[in-house]
Amino acid sequence: MAMKDYSDEFKADAVALYESTPGTTYKNIAADLGINRATLREWVLRDRERRGVTAAAASPAARPREAMPSADPDEQVRQLQARVAELEASERKLATEWDILHKAAKLFRRGDELVRSRFQFACDHRDTYEVKRLCQVLEVNRSSYYKWLAGAEARAARRHNDQVLAEEIREVHGESGGAYGSPRVTAELREKGRRVNEKRVARIMRTFSITGIRLRRRVCTTVPDPATSPVPDLFQRDFTATEPGRKYMGDITCLPLAGGEFLCLATVLDCFSRKVVGWSIADHMRTDLVTDALRMAASTRRGLDGAVFHSDHGAQYGSRAFAGLCDQLGVTRSMGAVGTSADNAACESFHASLKRETLQGARDYGDASTCKRAVFAWLTRYNTRRRHSANGHLSPNEYERRHHTAKRSSHLASLR
Repeated sequence: MAMKDYSDEFKADAVALYESTPGTTYKNIAADLGINRATLREWVLRDRERRGVTAAAASPAARPREAMPSADPDEQVRQLQARVAELEASERKLATEWDILHKAAKLFRRGDELVRSRFQFACDHRDTYEVKRLCQVLEVNRSSYYKWLAGAEARAARRHNDQVLAEEIREVHGESGGAYGSPRVTAELREKGRRVNEKRVARIMRTFSITGIRLRRRVCTTVPDPATSPVPDLFQRDFTATEPGRKYMGDITCLPLAGGEFLCLATVLDCFSRKVVGWSIADHMRTDLVTDALRMAASTRRGLDGAVFHSDHGAQYGSRAFAGLCDQLGVTRSMGAVGTSADNAACESFHASLKRETLQGARDYGDASTCKRAVFAWLTRYNTRRRHSANGHLSPNEYERRHHTAKRSSHLASLR
C-alpha cells in the first residue's frame, strides 16, 4: 500500500497536539489522527531535535499541565509558538466539525434510512474531509461505512431490478383500473410467470407511490319494515360454501349521480366463489329492484331450488312479494340482526369495492347512462378477470371452473 503524503502543516499540528496533551501516548494521538504510531513518534523526535529539546524534558507525562515560564527569552518564544500551534490545530478541528455538522444536520435523526444517508454523505464528502473525522462527527461506525461502500454495486443492481419490477407493477395496476393492491398485483405477476414475493411488491408500490383507491363514506340503504314476520339468521356470519349454488347473499347500495340524485343497485352473490349471479339497477328502491336481481340469479344458475338466500332487514327483502318469489323458486330466506352490518359483511365489502373502483375518488358518476355503463363493465370484469382474495386470488369464474374440473377428475378416478 502506498504511503500517504502528509503536509508540513498536518505534521506540525500532529506534533503540537502530542506535545500539548499531558499524560498522552503516541498510540492514542496516532489513533485519533488516523496515522501510524511510529510515524507520529518520528515527527515528534525530529521536531525536538530541531528545537534542541531532550525526550525527558519534552515528555507530556513528565511536565505539568501548564509549563513553567522560562527565563530564557528564546525558550519563551518557542513555548508560545507551540501553544499557538496547538490552539490553531484545535480551532481547525472545531471548524471542520462545525462545517460537517452544518451540512449534515438533517441526517441526525433515527431510522435505518437516515443511517444509510449518513454513509452516503460521508461518501460524497470524503475528498473534502478525512473519512475518520466524517464518521466520528456523523456518529457512524467506520467499518460499517466501508462495508456499505463495498456493497454499492449490489445496491445499484437492486435499484435497477426494482425499477424494472415497478414498471411491471404499474402495467398490472393500470389494467385493474388502479384498484389492485399488493396481494392481487402479486397474484397477477405470478400468473404471468414472474417469481416475486408479496412483501417486495408492497415495498416497491410504497416506494414508487403506486396505490389503490381508498374507500369513501358509506350510505345507509337498510330501512327495516316493522310489519314483517321474523326470519332466522341461518348464516351466523359464515359467508362460505363448499359448493356453488348452495348459499347466496344480497344487498342494495346507492350509486350517486350529479345533482344529488341516485341510482340503486341490488346484487346476488354466490358464497362459494363470490360470483355475481344476479343484479338489477334502477332509479327506485321498490321491491321490484330485489326481485329482478333474484330472477336473474335463477336464470344464471338455471334454478335456485334448495338454496339459502341471506340479506339484511331492508323493507324490500321483508316484503310479501319477495317472500312469495323465494317460495316460488324454492329458496329459504335468512336475515341478520337489525342494524348490524357485520351480519351481511361480505355484501357490504363487495359494494364498497365496486364504488371504490368505479368512482376512483370522484364524488359521483355523472349521469345515469354513464353510471350504468361503468357498473356493467365492472360487474362483468369482476366475474371474468378480477382476482378475489377469498378465491386464492382467482377470478370467480376461474375458481368455479377449477372446482368443477377437480370434482369431475375425482369422480372419474373413483369409477376406475
